[in-house]
Amino acid sequence: MVRVSTTPRRVATLVLVTALLVAGCSGAGQRPGTSPTASTPVTKPAPPSSAPPEDPATLAAALVAELADEDLVGQVLMPYAYGDQATKVSAGSAAGNQALAGVDTPAEMVEKYRLGGLILVGFSADDPTQANQETTNVDNPKQVRKLTTGLREAAGRLSAGAAPFLIGTDQEYGVVTRITDGVTMLPSALGAGAAGKPDLTEAAWRAAGTELAAMGINVDFAPVADVLVTRSTVIGSRSFGADPQRAADQVGGAVRGLQTAGVAATLKHFPGHGHSAVDSHKDLPQLVQSRSKLAAEAWPPFTAGIEAGALAVMSAHLDVRSVDPGVAATFSYKLLTEVLRGELGFQGVVITDGMNMPPARRYSPGEAAVRALKAGNDVILMPPHVGQAYDGLLAALRDGTLPRSRLVEAVTRVLTMKFTLGDTPAPELSTLGAPAHRAAATALAAGAVTVLRGRCDTTGVRGPVTVTSSGGRAHTRAALTEALTSAGVKVAPRGGTVVHLVGYGDGAKDLRADAAVTVAMDTPYLLASARSATLLATYSSSRASMTALADVLAGKTRPTGRSPVKVTGLPATTCAD
Repeated sequence: MVRVSTTPRRVATLVLVTALLVAGCSGAGQRPGTSPTASTPVTKPAPPSSAPPEDPATLAAALVAELADEDLVGQVLMPYAYGDQATKVSAGSAAGNQALAGVDTPAEMVEKYRLGGLILVGFSADDPTQANQETTNVDNPKQVRKLTTGLREAAGRLSAGAAPFLIGTDQEYGVVTRITDGVTMLPSALGAGAAGKPDLTEAAWRAAGTELAAMGINVDFAPVADVLVTRSTVIGSRSFGADPQRAADQVGGAVRGLQTAGVAATLKHFPGHGHSAVDSHKDLPQLVQSRSKLAAEAWPPFTAGIEAGALAVMSAHLDVRSVDPGVAATFSYKLLTEVLRGELGFQGVVITDGMNMPPARRYSPGEAAVRALKAGNDVILMPPHVGQAYDGLLAALRDGTLPRSRLVEAVTRVLTMKFTLGDTPAPELSTLGAPAHRAAATALAAGAVTVLRGRCDTTGVRGPVTVTSSGGRAHTRAALTEALTSAGVKVAPRGGTVVHLVGYGDGAKDLRADAAVTVAMDTPYLLASARSATLLATYSSSRASMTALADVLAGKTRPTGRSPVKVTGLPATTCAD
């Protein structure tokens, strides 16, 4: 399992490198407030020969001592770019990149701003985070692999090119999943919470990490460590549930699985987005709970993830009234430096949530980036204008507004994570959808199926069955129909026993009064209003979840899941009891 070094030698190295750079060892650069140009000299140093390759912190310290101001600033930026290729994009994508960064292609953005990483973005109709996904970089695994290869080739020409380039994405599984075609789809986090078996979660996320690595992605902005104590629609089934300790166990499993596969896990959204129902993609949510309540209810999954070796934590645009009222956690030294690092002991990389979201856009891109770094963030994610964020950081570094020691500390952490991940050859794309991966996803999905009404021994239905759903969801109905047929249940287009599927965004109007079975494929709260004699929850619409549901409906397997959240009027029992 990859793990950030926290040895005394690392601390001493940080102090030494800071002193060297403050003394002027950062190299010559361009004048403050200007963007880098093609004429700016870039010399890529040879890998430090004296640093033992097994010590990422020493490698990072040696490299950071060689970097110019422009390189230091670039290493803490992780924007998005328009286009599905690194060096060839459509006219529309080129126009988008010009507005965002004054370049035509993603590769040019990497080189011009000497970037430390890039996030791949995309969205779907059910995605509650689509408000800040202004483009899409993902289509299929082959295209993603080609894109990431091109980005790494561009980054390899930089001064910091001796360190692996970071390419991240939000691959949470469930409603927030950037790459959906051609990959093994796990059930949602809430489904894993219902299964309640961290070993199954770890195995499934190890499979997911292997597939991400095969596509050239080495940072996953997952797992969600938020405890779902409100009916937050923006978090919802992205959370492992409402019980802090059960969620903590699941988070630990997901972290171990991802990082065993060589992909950095990112705990989000600190200090706990599940404690507010307000969407930070639209406004600045307030957490009104006491500090002690947050420590007991919101922070255990983050602590568990840190103890499991998580390489990164994402800070959130949340106003924690009991700690730093009026200040988003993104910009709060008290929350990020005193609490996250001081109390929870996190020593890895802190990454902001999207800086193109409304709470962060209260400041200019440059000022927001400086404020975020000074608070304790190490990476600025998705600035709304790359050039302005870059120029603002460089100017603040030069005039002393941003202490050099703080920037050096951030870059050293970023490079330490990069060297910890290493630059090993990616698995072959043929590993995607491997039988062992599908088996891991199926086992987790099978453990998730929950009975919220009905006897455990009578969940099976006699055919013919008619599968219906609210909205479109033709693909999901087809998947369940296929799985039922394989399980030996006859399916009829009409006139059979109605099994009705409801999912993300559905309300009481989407229920069917004549359904014998109603199935919640997202949060199960809507089942409180359903009249069906049998109520089931899969918490997910993945193919694995539909296969698991079919086996339950066919009476082939016993549903053993336990609802990870309370549903009004329905018992919190489980068929495993």
